[in-house]
Amino acid sequence: MKFKEGDKVQFIREGSLMKGIIQEIRTSHYGASYIVASGYGKPRWINEGRLIPLTPLPVVPQFVADWIEKKKENGDDLLVALDKNWQGMEDSVRDWFDAEKERYELFARAWLDGYEIEQEPLYYVMLPYLSWNGSYSLPDTLNTYLMLNEVSKHTQIASNNIEYGNWIARITEKQIKAIDERYWAFAVPAEEVEVSE
Repeated sequence: MKFKEGDKVQFIREGSLMKGIIQEIRTSHYGASYIVASGYGKPRWINEGRLIPLTPLPVVPQFVADWIEKKKENGDDLLVALDKNWQGMEDSVRDWFDAEKERYELFARAWLDGYEIEQEPLYYVMLPYLSWNGSYSLPDTLNTYLMLNEVSKHTQIASNNIEYGNWIARITEKQIKAIDERYWAFAVPAEEVEVSE
């Protein structure tokens, strides 16, 4: 079998190229058949030979996606959007192009085929807190966490990193530095921190 449940695929139906996701697989001595769900009606059985793997969309940072949308809204073409010497190009986009020459092709694919936005890394801001243990003979260092209210943009310090309501503990570098750049020294990648209950 070439495909598994959850794979994104393409198929031709009534002369049009359509996209879908494999939901179920059945095999027989004739080969494999797949139930494919798409936005074009109810899920249908499709023979393996009629399915084409869906090429993943290019992944670009949010600022590149914003640039693409801005240029398209202005009615500009791809050539104008790629021109680094154009005085209106934002420095972040120019620097992104300069980092790797392959990014021109990636940008062109994103312009023509669509794109997915790269997820920014998330961090916990862990602030040490000195506390006395039960015997009061030696201090313990505990961690507290910076929490950000996504709506009001207020912050608070919490003894755990559990997110609730509009309060989040996993935040981006940009969010941390917008609160106070000094917090960046206490940032730890979120995947390295165990969630406390």
